[in-house]
Amino acid sequence: MKTILMSLSLTMIISFSGCSSATNPQAETSAVAAATAWLSLVDGEKYAESWEQAAQFFRGAIQKEQWVQTMQSGRKPFGKNISRTLKSKSYRTTLPGAPDGEYVVIQFTASFENKKSAIETVTPMLDKDGQWRVSGYFMK
Repeated sequence: MKTILMSLSLTMIISFSGCSSATNPQAETSAVAAATAWLSLVDGEKYAESWEQAAQFFRGAIQKEQWVQTMQSGRKPFGKNISRTLKSKSYRTTLPGAPDGEYVVIQFTASFENKKSAIETVTPMLDKDGQWRVSGYFMK
């Protein structure tokens, strides 16, 4: 099955070299909660709503219609989510291809009806209104 790349943050998610990293357990906890809530929208095939709930940076990088189409062709074929386990989380203040800010790069090990094993990388950021929202999504 093809790799799902949600257009905006391939470089941001894949390349961590040279990124500023620190420890911020409170930010990590809030970001994981935001990522989990956002993933429940994706799992429920509420792709338009997942776009609406994403970070301003995300919404500026891809139009809603493009996001929905990408998810329908790339994510939906995997089927329902069977399980998802937190694999790692890393607080960052800089990421390649993204404005400086507060980010948490989160990886989940996931299993789906039609894909036994996958790694989902979700990158919430602290949005301008002080809320953690997803700014990037990548699955392989």
